[in-house]
Amino acid sequence: MPSQDMHPSTGRLAVVSGGGTGIGRATAAAMLASGDDVLLVGRRSAVLEATAAELNAAAPTGTATWLAADTSIPADVSVLATAVQALHRPVDVIVANAGGASARPDGDLDAVEAAWMAAYRANVLSAVLLLHALVPLLSRPGGRIVIVGSQAAATGGATAPYVAAKSALHGWVLNLAAHLGPDGITANVVSPGYTAGTELVAGRIPPDRESALLARTALGRPASTEEIAAVIAFAASPAASYVTGQVIAVDGGVLPPG
Repeated sequence: MPSQDMHPSTGRLAVVSGGGTGIGRATAAAMLASGDDVLLVGRRSAVLEATAAELNAAAPTGTATWLAADTSIPADVSVLATAVQALHRPVDVIVANAGGASARPDGDLDAVEAAWMAAYRANVLSAVLLLHALVPLLSRPGGRIVIVGSQAAATGGATAPYVAAKSALHGWVLNLAAHLGPDGITANVVSPGYTAGTELVAGRIPPDRESALLARTALGRPASTEEIAAVIAFAASPAASYVTGQVIAVDGGVLPPG
C-alpha cells in the first residue's frame, strides 16, 4: 500500500514512475502545485520516502504518497495496481518516466544480448507493464498518459540499445493514442534533450562530450528538470485535451551538424 492515506482532495490523481529523483520528482512537484495528488513509484524506498516528505512540506495543495516497485517486474506492478485500486478513486494521469542508461554492447553475442535486453526492459517494458496495469483504472474521458522518451531517439546520440529502446516509444504512442482515443484518453511522449540534474547524466557525461552537446543546442545550455516537467504537466493537463499521439521535443533547439 502507499505510505500514507491520501488527504481528501478535489484534485486529480497522478501516478509518476521514476518519481523519486530528477524529472519524475520535478513532475510530481509541478502537479502538486496544480492541486493534484501524486503517487510516486520507484525502486528505492528511502529515496521515495524522503522525496514525498520534502514535496509535501513545500506543496500548498495536493498530497504526495509513495510505493516502492520496479515497473519492469510484473509482480511489482501487480502489487502497485492492487494498491491503486484500494484508493477507490480513478487514476487521471500516468507518467511513465522510469528508465535507465545502457552499457555499450561490446564483447561476445551473449554480452550484446544482455545489453540490448537490459535497455529494452528498463526503458520500454517498464512503461508497458505500468500502462497495461493502470490504463483500465484511467478516467474516461479525460485520462492522460505521458511517456518520457529521449531526443537521443531522433539524434542517435547515445548507446545503440538506449537509442533503439527510446525509439520504440515513438511508434507505440501512436498505437496507444488510436486505441484509447475513443475513450477520451490522450497519450503523448515528451522527449527531453540534455537535461541537468538527472541520474541519467550525473557523472556519465565527460566535459568534452557535454561541450559538444551544448554546442549543438540553440539555447547553449542544458534543460533543467523543472523545464521538462512543465511540458509533461501541460501534456497531462485538461488544457492538452486535443493533443495526442505526439512526440513533443523539449531540447533547447537541437541544431544540425555544422
